[in-house]
Amino acid sequence: MRLLGATDIRRLAEGAGVRPTKQRGQNFVVDGNTVRRIVRVAGVGADDVVLEVGPGLGSLTLALAERVRRVVAVEVDEVLAALLPSTLAERAPGRDVEVVLADAMRIEELPGPAPTALVANLPYNVSVPVLLHILQRYPSVTRALVMVQAEVAHRLAAGPGSRTYGVPSVKAAWYGRVEAAGTVGRSVFWPVPNVDSELVAWTRHEQPWGDEAARLRTFAVVDAAFAQRRKTLRSALSSLAGSGEAAEAALVAAGVDPRTRGEQLDVQGFRAIAETLRPAP
Repeated sequence: MRLLGATDIRRLAEGAGVRPTKQRGQNFVVDGNTVRRIVRVAGVGADDVVLEVGPGLGSLTLALAERVRRVVAVEVDEVLAALLPSTLAERAPGRDVEVVLADAMRIEELPGPAPTALVANLPYNVSVPVLLHILQRYPSVTRALVMVQAEVAHRLAAGPGSRTYGVPSVKAAWYGRVEAAGTVGRSVFWPVPNVDSELVAWTRHEQPWGDEAARLRTFAVVDAAFAQRRKTLRSALSSLAGSGEAAEAALVAAGVDPRTRGEQLDVQGFRAIAETLRPAP
């Protein structure tokens, strides 16, 4: 498999009139060793159907096509989506790769077999909502490896009590175990970003925390708890419960000290509160 290097990337971009935009968080990987490392760390193989979000000019797509059964590459940029098939035909002939022109934050259906893994260099500006949407929409995805801005990676992988622990941490943990999986240098991108990047690995829980209704209730509690993270849960949840007294009663019933702050609770704690708290009408 002939992967794309820096010269190839610039040639393809110039030929198609592509100028990477900050609006869409476009930073293309120009180093073959980096994309092969991503595929290796992701642990995907010949039986996997991989969903890739934001394939761009195809650097990671080619490395995935080399190893997996099928790749479904979802690209929101019309020019890039139109260009990618010709790159694949030239460098990965016969490989099962399908390019889908769509917004990954809104996509509801994918062609072909259900995806088993997500592997992506996620656009920095939408990385968390894209990740959470895919984890919720595609339960067939049992593991993921995503490259995101370092600050976002720290939030996703943070545990209770950490300064960076917050809404993304808890919501990603609802679906599975999240772990830091390594750093990526700035020099492997074009254009070179002004922030650091990191890999985040995620593995779905064998048993879910609850059904969709339970998830929605729990996420409502999480959102309220971190909307004013300096407040105690009694205070932060008072609007959701209807009063401070109702919030305190729900917390006590869930076995949580009302003086606790949201940053001290794990996903199981939020789930317990959601089961005892009845939102105000």
